[in-house]
Amino acid sequence: MSLEDSLISRGCWPLCGVDEAGRGPLAGPVVAAAVIMEPGHELRLLVRDSKQLSHSRRRDIFESIMSAPGVHVGYSLVDERCIDEINILQAALKAMREAVLCLDLKPLCAVVDGNIAPVLPCTCYTVVRGDELEPSISAASIVAKVIRDRHMEQMDRLYPGYGFARHKGYPTRAHYEAIRRLGACPIHRRSFRGVSSIDKGKGR
Repeated sequence: MSLEDSLISRGCWPLCGVDEAGRGPLAGPVVAAAVIMEPGHELRLLVRDSKQLSHSRRRDIFESIMSAPGVHVGYSLVDERCIDEINILQAALKAMREAVLCLDLKPLCAVVDGNIAPVLPCTCYTVVRGDELEPSISAASIVAKVIRDRHMEQMDRLYPGYGFARHKGYPTRAHYEAIRRLGACPIHRRSFRGVSSIDKGKGR
């Protein structure tokens, strides 16, 4: 039995799962999602850690999560300027809190991926590898990942030449080469060493 199933059986309901995507990239926002799924909902059997899913399968499940009755979703994007101001950990925690506050059904408790809990208006439990172990966290992982991927695909059209649609801002060789060639663009995280050490002031 998962932790969230145990909590629900003890009356801890509504319960949301919370996860984020985008702590490691050199560009773009960190995105967090919070998901509440009714006990026994069929999606609880389908979701799994978004990193283990194919691109197309992840997006199919995302559409199901966003449209299914009995599922409640909140999400938040914290941009690169805020990341540079308060650091990536605090930005991720901020996004998680905002995602929970966006839910239209207010949770009594939350299960959060990782070992550091955001400040939430409900009881909070952290779960290391929660995106692999807890269905609601897995669903939140999928939502956060797809929303961030789509955002970076939009940024690729706004800032061509960096390859954001391919690498989503992560530190790939092609991304480093683009920064060397073009300089940092407005969505790059200037506080990240991989950006600050390479950028030559050519930002657009």
